[in-house]
Parts: sequence; C-alpha cells; structure tokens
Amino acid sequence: MLNPNLQEIELNKEEFQRYSRHIILPEVGLDGQKRLKAASVLCIGTGGLGSPLLLYLTAAGIGRIGIVDFDIVDSSNLQRQIIHGTSWVGKPKIQSAKDRILEINPYCQVDLYETRLSSENALEILKPYDVVIDGTDNFPTRYLTNDACVLLNKPNVYGSIFRFEGQATVFNYQGGPNYRDLYPEPPPPGMVPSCAEGGVLGVLPGIIGTIQATETIKIILGAENTLSGRLLLYDAWDMKFRELKLRPNPERPVINKLIDYEQFCGIPQAKAAEAEEKAAIPEITVKELKELMDHGADAFVLIDVRNINEYQIARIPGSILVPLPDIEEGKGIEKIRELSQNHKVIAHCKMGGRSAKALGILKEVGILGTNVKGGITAWSVEVDPSVPQY
Repeated sequence: MLNPNLQEIELNKEEFQRYSRHIILPEVGLDGQKRLKAASVLCIGTGGLGSPLLLYLTAAGIGRIGIVDFDIVDSSNLQRQIIHGTSWVGKPKIQSAKDRILEINPYCQVDLYETRLSSENALEILKPYDVVIDGTDNFPTRYLTNDACVLLNKPNVYGSIFRFEGQATVFNYQGGPNYRDLYPEPPPPGMVPSCAEGGVLGVLPGIIGTIQATETIKIILGAENTLSGRLLLYDAWDMKFRELKLRPNPERPVINKLIDYEQFCGIPQAKAAEAEEKAAIPEITVKELKELMDHGADAFVLIDVRNINEYQIARIPGSILVPLPDIEEGKGIEKIRELSQNHKVIAHCKMGGRSAKALGILKEVGILGTNVKGGITAWSVEVDPSVPQY
C-alpha cells in the first residue's frame, strides 16, 4: 500500500507523541507518518543486517513487518545481531525478533515465517508486502529474492557485508536495475568466504542495516533520491564511502519464473565434488584422535589449517598451525614435509572442510594424511567442552 488512502488512517494520542519528531519534519509530516503506519515490509533474515534495520523500522512506525528466518540464536551472533539477547540463545531468531519489536513498538503487526525461503514459497510470502529487504548472507537466496521481487514488481532493498566492507542499494524500483545487473552470474562456490570463516566487524552491519532502513523509509515516503541506480560502498576500516553507478543491462535474461537457485549457484555440484574429495581422504573421529593422543602422541603430527586468529580462540593441544593459504601457496608444504618425517599426518580445521582440501593438496605432492571429522567444533562437543566454539 505505497499509495494508501490517508483519510482512513488514524493516529491516536500516544502515537502522535511517539512519532512527533517525525511529524514535525516537513519531509515526513502527518501524511508521511500515516504512510509508514499503512506500509508493510518484509525482512528476509534476522542476522547482522536484519537486526538493526528491524529495530529502526519498528521505532519509525512501520505498521506491518514480516520476518523470514529459520535459524536459532547462537552466542557467536551476539557480537553483531543486536536484536537478540543472551536469554534467547538456542531459541528461534524470529521469536526473539518479534519479542524485541513489540517491546519497542506495540502498534506494529509482526508476521513470522519460520521457514527457508524457496522457489516454492517465495512468491506467496513476498506478495502481501510493499517493500522487501534482503538481509541474507548467501547467493542462492539473494538471486531468489531478486527474481521474486522482479516478478511481483516489489522494491528490493539490498545490503551485504564482509569483514570491514559493506554495500547497499535499491533494486527493482521505478525501472531501476536489479541484482542481476550487478552480478549477472554467481561466483564459484567457496570463492567468497562466509562471515564465519572471514569474520566481520560487529558494527559494520549496524551501519549497512541502518542504511537499508533509511532507504526503505524513503521509498514508503515517496522520496525521489533513493539509492536506486547507485551502489554505495563502505569501508569501515578506512572510514570511506564510495558510490558506483548502476544501470539496467539491456542484454540481461528475462526473468519469467523462479528456478532452482542452489543449482544455479553451483551448490549441489560443489557439494558433490567436496564429498568426492573428502571420500578420497581417510577420516578419524575426535574420540579416536583423543585415544591416539593418550597412547601414541609421538606417532603423528597434528596440523591445524585454520588462520591464526581462529587458533588464538581455540586449539587442540599439541596441534601445529599451518594455515590453508600457506599450503595453497606452497610455502606450508615444505613445513609439513619436515614435520611429517617418520610421523603420520593428521589435519583439522573448524569443521573438516578446509582440512580435507589441505590434505588433497598434500596428497598431490606425495604427503598422505588423515582428516579429523567435524574438526575442532566436534572436539569441543564430544571431547573437551572447555574449548570455545565460535
């Protein structure tokens, strides 16, 4: 309802007081606040981006907010996902978000969709909302969200973050570009590390998420100077903003249906290749590793292929750090060759993927080894709970 009948919308006395700082702005006014109350917004994800933007849209007086998420709150989320609290660890994120939203603004209607967004449900979920906000962290869902917005003619307020850098724009608005104009093809699986692997500055999603909230409010108010056609780039470490022009690509494929986005992004193929690679590498459980450590520590060398910052958070006793990038570049191979003389090589990472990749590289140069199934995460769960999880 981007063009509601404002005469049918009423604010009560408490709402006039609550939104008074908006109403006295000439660019918002009473009509603008009524537009916010009449508006409906769908946020896909309640993580780093969803947290701040939901807080500010709630406070701004958006009348109806939908949330799509199927994840639970983890303690590692709390460094940046500020809508959640410690008491909600282990519980659904959407329930945590709804509880916080209603505490901020009881006049907000909250719709919950505790499910993974898919080609089967996306159009039905997105259809009732005026504006869609992409707070996701993976390429299949970004392409799915984009294509569903194109089919339904919904504005798509986009943001993404990694380490110290973020970007934001508005897609599919008033004839402007969509996500496929920025990224016609997805990157190869694994090319872009997740925040769990690469890290993220906790305040970064607060800035990008707040920009997304700002653009959403401007769209609802009918402002002309949105980020449509402009990609805003932010570097938190250097405290710099840059802007790139975005234009629709006349040669882009026509979007006329939703597809298999996992397949489009190469996820099944990558998983099959990874499974084949891991199948060729012998595995050992963490409990079996513990038995070896207790009875035959001199018979093997335990290689940790994570990065040094992860190693500082948690480590398995006796492990030697040789980061995967060093192995990929070759300089770590000679170190392992020296360490492995007369010793069996056992390697681990956080969950087993990177160490399997490292062992595949080592195998090609004649160094055979065994992978620790589940990595240090499994070690913390099954062997030593005092080892921090992250």
